[in-house]
Formats: sequence, C-alpha cells, structure tokens
Amino acid sequence: MSSFDKIRTRIAPSPTGFLHLGTARTALFSWAYARHHGGEFVLRIEDTDVARSTQDSVEQIIQAMNWLGLSYDEGPIYQMQRLDRYQAVIDQLIAEGKAYRCYATPEELNEMREAQKARGEKTLYDRRWRPEPGKVLPTPPEGVKPVIRFANPIEGDVTWNDLVKGPITINNREIDDLIIARTDGVPTYNFAVVVDDWDMRISHVFRGDEHVNNTPWQINIFNALGAPLPQFGHLPIILGDDGLKLSKRRGAVSVMDYAANGYLPEAMLNYLARLGWSHGDDELFSAAQMVAWFDGSHLSRSPAQWDPAKLDWVNGHYVKTVDEGRLAALVVEQLAGKGLAVSAAQVQPKVGLFKDRCATVAALADWLSMYFAPVSPSAEDLATHVTEAVRPAIAHLAGKLSAVGDWNKGNIQQALKDTLAATGLKMPQLAVPVRVLVCGRAQTPSLDAVLEHFDQKKVLERLQAV
Repeated sequence: MSSFDKIRTRIAPSPTGFLHLGTARTALFSWAYARHHGGEFVLRIEDTDVARSTQDSVEQIIQAMNWLGLSYDEGPIYQMQRLDRYQAVIDQLIAEGKAYRCYATPEELNEMREAQKARGEKTLYDRRWRPEPGKVLPTPPEGVKPVIRFANPIEGDVTWNDLVKGPITINNREIDDLIIARTDGVPTYNFAVVVDDWDMRISHVFRGDEHVNNTPWQINIFNALGAPLPQFGHLPIILGDDGLKLSKRRGAVSVMDYAANGYLPEAMLNYLARLGWSHGDDELFSAAQMVAWFDGSHLSRSPAQWDPAKLDWVNGHYVKTVDEGRLAALVVEQLAGKGLAVSAAQVQPKVGLFKDRCATVAALADWLSMYFAPVSPSAEDLATHVTEAVRPAIAHLAGKLSAVGDWNKGNIQQALKDTLAATGLKMPQLAVPVRVLVCGRAQTPSLDAVLEHFDQKKVLERLQAV
C-alpha cells in the first residue's frame, strides 16, 4: 500500500459548534473504511480558530461520536498543542526556499485585487514578496509582522485520482501562494492539515465536496515536504428539505439533537450511511454489516437528499426491534425531560403495546405519559365523542369496572361487553369516548389492553370526571 504500512483514516472537526450531520456522515465513512480494512481511525480537533473554538464544542463532538458508536483508536489530538511542530516545518520550508515571508498589508492586497479585477484578471496574489533569482525585494517595513506564504509551483498541473470523483487535474497557474501561517504564528487550515496528516500517517482522507479546491494546495505542500500522499475522497453535499446544502450556518441540527428527540444511534448510523453510499438495494443494516461491505466503492458523486420521513421509517424499524429493556430506559429519560419521574420497571410492561405505532422514542414516551400524568382531551374530541347520549353508558361502564376484583385484560373486556349488552351500543360508540376520557386521545391500541396497564382507581377517576 504505497508508503503506508496500514490504512489510517481520520475525522477532524472544528470545535466551533456541534457535530452536524455532514461531518457525522464523513466520520462514519472514515470509520467504516478503516474498520473494513483492519486499520485505525483517528479523532483530531482542528482548533486553530481560537476565537470561535470552545471546550463545550469539543465535548459535544466527542459525545456525538460516542453516541454513534464511532470509536477512535487515537485522539483526540488538538492542533493548538502542536504549534511548535508547525513552526519547525515552516522554518524548514523557508530554509529550503519553499516558503517565504510576505509583508504586504491588507490595504495593499486589496488594491492589488481591485486592479486585477479592473483588468479582467483572476484575483491571485502577485508574489511581490516571493524570492526569485535576480529579483530584488523591498526592505521589510518596520512594525509590520509578516505572514508566511507557501511558494506554490508556478508550472505544471496537480492531478489526483479522487476516490469518489475520479481523476481531477488543476493547473498550478490557477493556484495562489497560500498563506500557511498568520502574523501571530498560528498556522492556517491548509498547512496544518498537511502536517497533521503526515505526522499521523493518514493514508485515506474522506471529506466534504467543499474541500476539493483545497486539495491542490495540500498536495503541493505534501510534495514540498517529501511526505507520502494520502488518497482523497470528496463526498457530495447533503441537501436539506429546501434543496440547499445542510450546514451549521444554515441551522442544521446537531447529531445530539436527534438523540434528544428520541432517535436511536443505530438508526441514525444506518440512515447516514445511505446518504451517498449503497450496497445493492439494502436499506436496513447493522454497523457490523456496513463495516463488512464498506470497501470505498459505491460512493455516489451526486448530492444526497436529507429525508426526515425516510429517517423516521428507519428509526421506526429499530424502535420495533430493539430490546424492550433498553427501550424502556430510553423512555424513562424522555419522561424525565417532561418532569415525570418513573422507573424502567413501570415503563417496560407497556412498551410492547405501543412501540409499533412509534417512529421515535419521544413518540413512545408521549404515548406512555398518559399513565403517569393527567391527560387533557381536546375540546373537539370531547364534543364529538363524549356526548350526552353516551354518558349513561360511560357511567354504567364505570360501575362495572369498579366491581372488577382482579384488574386484568379479560375482566376489563367482560365489563365492556356487559356495558354494550346493557346499553345497546356498538364497541366503537363506547370505546372511543372511553379512550378520550382515560387516554386523552380518540385512537389507541385495543382498549382492554390499554386499560389493563392503568391503575384501576385512575381509570375510574377519569371516567367519573365527565
């Protein structure tokens, strides 16, 4: 495998906010590729944007990675702890004539760009401070701290065979002399990422489409350092409901928001995997299956569409199939968020009755909350179903249920039948108003099964409140 002794991938989020969905997908693909090939997966925190980076963001990123089950073999590694290393590489490049100090002020650069625009030229740095044979550089101005620029090759092309897009070629004349260190000495993204990937022996880089234009700079820096070149794979963007790119800046919710809203990590992983990758017609699969299949092929070149309804379908599948003890514990967390303190032992017997109706754990908790908190039927349901004509039947049922000694489904069913026989009503005429009063909604699973899980006294109180 060329200059690498093993496959190593990485995810390198910037801690300027939560782990959003696009980065989570990139992390998933990078993780799966490394696991498929028996390699290693690295977590790196790119925190050189000091003004916007926060420790809270770091913690949220790690929490989201752990929730998704994307375990990493190395890290988290922080760029701001590697400044001495970056400076050493910059000093090396300057000594070798591959980088140089640039004293151009922002005002001078703006004038340069405006003049280029006026001439109809592409706005590129004019290399005024780049040392060249026979060129006399001006005296560095006093009091101006220089940036460091990479001396990008002027001739030739940069070509790579992208793992997703195929062969890509960009002429060096289209590429600027990149700033690789700011005036305060902090390296820029395109430089730091190269040094990091070199030092961490990263063999394969999966990242978003927006990085395609950065890749020529990075390849040229790798070559200038004599460093082995990783393979690059640029993933297509994810589009939101409105057809525009999902991104932090456009309000894409974080991975952990989905956790809070009752989505399961295996469902989120399964759904993210299908955004830009496929294995035949398989829609539902485990993380282990994905690892077995994910060899880097079958990655789409087209943008993926975020589909909340499809995510709900996938999540609903997992809600139906996961262990009910685990489901009950998650419902307890959801109910705690509603201010209801209940135990898993109270919840678990009820889970199986409702889970097939639910796309999320939050929806399941909403169903089960009727057992632990007062219900508030809508005025419309009360007016439509709890009519004067049916009130005597409800009173009759309450009397029958109060006489039930052993509160179970069979005895509840018998009380319903006795009431129907005594009043001449059909089951829907009685069951729907009972649902409205006891459950706060007009539709539920089988009424006797639902009532069985209530405390008998609570059912009577709600029936007698009419």
